[in-house]
Amino acid sequence: MVYRFSIGAFRYQFNGLKELLAKASPARSGDCLAGVAAETYAERVAARMCLAEVPLTRFLEELLIPYEEDEVTRLIIDTHDKQAFSEISHLTVGDFRDWLLIDSTDSVILKHVAAGITPEMAAAVCKLMRNQDLILVAKKCRVITAFRDTIGLPGRLSVRLQPNHPTDDARGIAASILDGLLYGSGDAVIGINPASDSLSAMSDLYYLVDEIIQRYDIPTQSCILTHVTNQIQLIEKNIPVDLVFQSIAGTEKANKHFGIDLSLLHEARSAALSLNRGTVGNNVMYFETGQGSALSADANFGIDQQTCEARAYAIARHFSPLLTNTVVGFIGPEYLYDGKQLIRAGLEDHFCGKLLGVPLGCDVCYTNHAEIDQDDVDTLMTLLAAAGVTFIMGVPGADDIMLNYQSTSFHDALYLRKVMGLGVAPEFEQWLKRVNIMNDQGKIQPVEPAHPLLQGIPEHLLTFKTLNEKA
Repeated sequence: MVYRFSIGAFRYQFNGLKELLAKASPARSGDCLAGVAAETYAERVAARMCLAEVPLTRFLEELLIPYEEDEVTRLIIDTHDKQAFSEISHLTVGDFRDWLLIDSTDSVILKHVAAGITPEMAAAVCKLMRNQDLILVAKKCRVITAFRDTIGLPGRLSVRLQPNHPTDDARGIAASILDGLLYGSGDAVIGINPASDSLSAMSDLYYLVDEIIQRYDIPTQSCILTHVTNQIQLIEKNIPVDLVFQSIAGTEKANKHFGIDLSLLHEARSAALSLNRGTVGNNVMYFETGQGSALSADANFGIDQQTCEARAYAIARHFSPLLTNTVVGFIGPEYLYDGKQLIRAGLEDHFCGKLLGVPLGCDVCYTNHAEIDQDDVDTLMTLLAAAGVTFIMGVPGADDIMLNYQSTSFHDALYLRKVMGLGVAPEFEQWLKRVNIMNDQGKIQPVEPAHPLLQGIPEHLLTFKTLNEKA
């Protein structure tokens, strides 16, 4: 279908929803690289004005990738909840924006309609919204999940404790875990990006983190961020796997680039559930996404990167994960060039994920060759905390020495919790108070040499043996 809009004497034409969505997107380097961005600000405004008049039902009729050619499209259409959609089916994209912003559209209503919103609808309305609109609506969305603690409750901000090490050294990782715990981080997950894909090395890491969790009775979960096929093999060996991780993207071709499909994710989820390791819930999946991943795999099909990203959330929603996060600036300036683009993309991703019913966190990060600095990170993480982001990263010193990128630190999480008046996951909070890391007023306590964690961890580091050493 052809879409047209006139501004004065200029008549703009957009050949299909795919082009209309791309031209309506805020400027970013990835869309320019893909050749789908608006050529002028006037064209972008015309596209947005035109998009505002498109009925939401149109997104169920005009598919961006043909149903027969893409399993993500089939998932979106086959799982669409028509009853949930009936609440908003009469709206245009512009009307949908207005409906989302009014006070009567509250958390209960948003949860009710989430299954009726497709990623393309979320992406479309996102393109019409100011940053403050994205924050306001996302703040109203409630997505609560659980495994050994409860994530996403109102007034809470969780943290993934990320103790990466360039050689997977057990002592270095354990020291980083201790550091994070003493700052009140780790309620989302203790998640390690391994330097090695060796199953033996990863088994050692699983046992290391599991021993720490069990020894100190910490109500949290672990995850080793390796390929899903590795995790399935480890589960078959009865290794203590809590959450199954996988990077996902918004098209079938991009996911093939990751070496996955929906069938494999179903197998992985079933395997993780079979271990029955959760105590307060059974959300066993952890997904990571990021704008630009489909384009970098030459698998975007002419779709703008923000819409591709929203399509990835359809996959996440289908598998009911404990955690999902956008790694918003990891790929580099080819996709998000500067701080302005980073901030906008982070708010977009969080809004779309939450609107679709996904527990959405954010790795507020950047590579050193982008036109981004730590002040941009401070701004984005503060805005996301105001928007009710599910979790952020806790990296020692905010500098990941294994992945070589800049992220957020344990101190950043403390800042956000203090300024925004946010707590941690309730079960984890009780543990922090029980072991005297946090006082009854929710403040992190000075660490004394006699603290139980300081007394126990050195012994652990001295006595811990890997599986290979035990063998």
